[in-house]
Amino acid sequence: MRFFGSDRSVAPLVAVLVFVMGVFMGSVMVRYSQADNETYDNLKTFSEVLSLVQRNYVEEVDAKELIYGAIKGMLNNLDPHSSFMTPEMYKEMQVDTKGEFGGLGIQIGIKDKMLTVIAPIEDTPAYAAGILAGDKIVKIDGAQTKDMTLTEAVEKMRGPKGTKVTITVWREGFKEPKDYTLTRDIIKIKSVKSKVMDDIGYVRVSQFQENTDTDLQKALAELDENKVRAIVLDLRNDPGGLLNMAVDVAGEFLPTGKLVVYIKGRDGKKDEFFTANKSPRTEMPMVVLVNEGSASASEIVAGALQDWGRAVVMGTTTFGKGSVQTVIGLSDGSGLRLTTAKYYTPKDRSIQNTGIKPDIEVKQPPLAGNNARETDFPHSLREKDLERHLGNETVKEDEAAPDAKQDAEPKKEPTIEEMPGDSTTLGPVERSEKDDYQLQRAVDLLKGLLILDAQKKK
Repeated sequence: MRFFGSDRSVAPLVAVLVFVMGVFMGSVMVRYSQADNETYDNLKTFSEVLSLVQRNYVEEVDAKELIYGAIKGMLNNLDPHSSFMTPEMYKEMQVDTKGEFGGLGIQIGIKDKMLTVIAPIEDTPAYAAGILAGDKIVKIDGAQTKDMTLTEAVEKMRGPKGTKVTITVWREGFKEPKDYTLTRDIIKIKSVKSKVMDDIGYVRVSQFQENTDTDLQKALAELDENKVRAIVLDLRNDPGGLLNMAVDVAGEFLPTGKLVVYIKGRDGKKDEFFTANKSPRTEMPMVVLVNEGSASASEIVAGALQDWGRAVVMGTTTFGKGSVQTVIGLSDGSGLRLTTAKYYTPKDRSIQNTGIKPDIEVKQPPLAGNNARETDFPHSLREKDLERHLGNETVKEDEAAPDAKQDAEPKKEPTIEEMPGDSTTLGPVERSEKDDYQLQRAVDLLKGLLILDAQKKK
């Protein structure tokens, strides 16, 4: 399974893990002693420590838990998107890509060494309870989250429908942390929604799942029946998902054979992904809406459509996650999510830490009165804010994080989300058309383009 990843040989990696887990196969030992004596010596040290702990620790310990802990610690020294999954977590991840799982409906990240809400998902227990992007989760069922990994936190918050979990939240403006007791539910993420706005079709993609392209084709067919003459593709607060779905979605609006994205690993080899759909919508005027919550797959689609001059990208700069994760199943049922490459747009742009900059910047003003839940504050959690994030070799560091100094200052504003990020600090709300300024601007632009087109044909 690939989350912006490619099929690569993982034999060396698996061999290391097998070796660490105590299966001392002669061929493996020879390979690593000859190829890298330093690595072998370090593994020898690990084996010595494991043996000492097992024999001498004050209480009896489970060797498997020790080894799992060591693997987690190893991956915690890499970038924030590489992680180890226990067999239970691995199964849960496989369920996630189908768009349905039991849990609370929040996405989380590590910021300033604290478990931080990246985004509440619409129509979920967390969203209904008022959990906001930027909230710090300091406890889960009374357990401190200070040294908890993301996968451990997810495991604690996921669970069967109807069961309860208490999360303790600290938010800017709170005098003290507040407990939220939430009842888990089946989280169903509907990846595509659509509607007709006069003669303009509106399509929102909330996440790139296994069936996203099929759902999108159905939505576009319905819009065709309504004879829409332009399209708004809304990728705001879309955290991404599967690479093949990003390619297929882009292919609904680009001619066949167009490069959508290529990925490149440490060996420098390029893997290119081209459109295959024979789309009838290659000329229809189009606006793509993005914001700081648009990440990964949504950035791939926005970047491809922007590079090919197919659509006007409008909104605010995206999250900036330009890395590829390959998911690898291990022999005991556990799994490894490993960053194996970076991805690049058709014009050779890496968006790691920089994001996709819109052609027309349009910020979302705050809602008035009691509805002021979604705002557009100048700071929010983005890729460059995550600890151990990868760099961007195609731009200077000051260009990759132009507001890093400002972001490092204490944030006094509330903040908003995604499924990774957003240019604010509250949880996203599904605004009405009259309150969605960015959407209004997109529709106005398309109406103008349609008027100009009609005048040219006179």
